[in-house]
Amino acid sequence: MNTILKTSIGRKIAMALSAFFLMFFLLMHLTINLLSVFSPDAFNTASHFMGTNPLIQFIMQPILIFGVLFHFVMGFVLELKNRKATAVKYVKNNGAANASWMSRNMIYSGIAILAFIVLHFKQFWMHEINYKYIAHETPNATRYYEELVKVFENPITVAVYVIAFIFLALHLLHGFKSAFQSMGIPAIRKKTFETCGKIYAIGVPAGFIIVALYHYFNQ
Repeated sequence: MNTILKTSIGRKIAMALSAFFLMFFLLMHLTINLLSVFSPDAFNTASHFMGTNPLIQFIMQPILIFGVLFHFVMGFVLELKNRKATAVKYVKNNGAANASWMSRNMIYSGIAILAFIVLHFKQFWMHEINYKYIAHETPNATRYYEELVKVFENPITVAVYVIAFIFLALHLLHGFKSAFQSMGIPAIRKKTFETCGKIYAIGVPAGFIIVALYHYFNQ
């Protein structure tokens, strides 16, 4: 693995694989969150299963945390490598002529998303850790919906969520396509993947935004 990550192609493939993993997690996370809009009971059931299943808690959850950290560290490494590779100064450099705004600013959208993840972990994951392992509260399979709604009572929190998921959409608009390109998709499939990428990059963040706004305005 160390040898693979020392090569440019290896780093790009590793970055793409971590992106696929995180995109799958986002889709699964959105599916569960959308249940809260249609059925509080179904949301509680799904959340309780995710929060108490040993396989998810002690295997998948650590893998997820590692995947998030790996993806962002690898993103910063690739950004630094790219900047060193293009360190030569030209009389005029029109970056927009060669790359989209999203591709040229992945590092900034990534930092914004990472900051949001820290906030999200503080609000939900750390709360779970305290509830189950520090405070040793009595297990309650119906608490999840109420806790979710409570988070979205604050308009500042909702605004932060909306802004964060707009950054996520911008990040995904380039990241989805880039991940498949790194894995060597055939040129004949390029348009198909670009279309799928746009649907995913806009649809998934929009879904999270809808959940936040729904619970805020449905107080």
